Amino acid sequence: MSAELIHGLINFIDNSPTMFHTAKMCIKILEENEYIYLDPQKTWELKLGGKYYTQTNDSAVAAFRIDSSNIVEEGFKIVGTHSDVPGFRIKPKAQMQFENYLKLNTEVYGGPILSTWYDRPLALAGRITSKGPHPRSPQSQLVNINRPLLIIPNLAIHMNKDINTGVNINKQKDTLPILSYCDETLSSDLLLDLISKEAQIPAEDIFDMDLFLYPFEKSMEMGLNNEFISAPRLDDLCMTYSSLVGLLGSTSDKGISLFVCYDNEEIGSRTRQGADSPFLSYLLERIMLSLRKTREELFIALEKSFMISADVAHLIHPNYPEKFDPSHKVLPGKGPAIKVSANFSYTTDSSSFAVFAALCKMHQIPYQVFVNRSDEKGGSTIGPVAASHLAIRCVDIGTPILSMHSARELMAKEDFLYTCDAMKAFFSLQ
Repeated sequence: MSAELIHGLINFIDNSPTMFHTAKMCIKILEENEYIYLDPQKTWELKLGGKYYTQTNDSAVAAFRIDSSNIVEEGFKIVGTHSDVPGFRIKPKAQMQFENYLKLNTEVYGGPILSTWYDRPLALAGRITSKGPHPRSPQSQLVNINRPLLIIPNLAIHMNKDINTGVNINKQKDTLPILSYCDETLSSDLLLDLISKEAQIPAEDIFDMDLFLYPFEKSMEMGLNNEFISAPRLDDLCMTYSSLVGLLGSTSDKGISLFVCYDNEEIGSRTRQGADSPFLSYLLERIMLSLRKTREELFIALEKSFMISADVAHLIHPNYPEKFDPSHKVLPGKGPAIKVSANFSYTTDSSSFAVFAALCKMHQIPYQVFVNRSDEKGGSTIGPVAASHLAIRCVDIGTPILSMHSARELMAKEDFLYTCDAMKAFFSLQ
């Protein structure tokens, strides 16, 4: 089972180069497990024992299982993750020509470690939007140019002698990827031509493209005994996959089990498909109304509900121990970490901490605790945003990794497996 889960995670990551592909992979897995699509533009008819999913913007997905009709007293069991990753988005009219080089104009998405993207074969994927039957109904299609197409070259050390002591990177000038070279001045848009050919859509019908660079190298097991996973996009695809595994591998006869994968966490979640939107709150209300419950009963159910905000945590770095809190050293192979912040950049409080800790102890799953150094500002998650919309108890937890926001990140396999166990145990709560 462990090998199957590891293989499943690697396959999931390698087939999810963008948030759109992550949503597509989630839907593929859900449909393979007999989850039924709910069209947001139609009336829903739900039944006890039913398994359903819905989506928005091609990049956010929610799935739920109706374990009981007594939802008012038993509430929702919710796990939230996100589909997006830091990197580079291709700008509109991106083609740029300098001398005989052909490069693309990009914009940084989120907070990637820019230096890790240099001298690395890069592929291209995303969503294209083209002419539809009505101006309000354009057609969307995913594309994935899964080959080493682009590269961001470093400046040679001979001309950049400070490169090993720290160099500022200009996001507009220094990180533009090379696509090709050409001796004549181009009048055609080669990127648009490439996408048109790949999608089999006339170039003149393509209005816009949500395209992102991604590292071409595949995910892999590594280490002395293959104890690590080295992969792009572990943040947050390992948590997304763990949560799906937990939902699909669990059974319960209490309440409703729900998984939600938002988009745009890396840029603040303030989109219609992000956690700072009514996507989940509308979904919960529609579920209750479809089960012939009132809004007041929804509010009662939320008081009985619990949410896990599932985003990766920081492993202690063996070369930079001074960057970590002296009392909380998150180690590889010791299980998922509960994330705590006095300023609530993580939503955990003592009550929600106790719920997850008790769950782990009940199932003999090791867990750890992460807090930032008091003089270091850490990141945040969907937890505080989603919990503030729902007024629901919520804990922030994560599988610990190294190199967070690098083009490739590193994780202990054991910690991923422990997280899968924890998710399954949560969705199986009676």
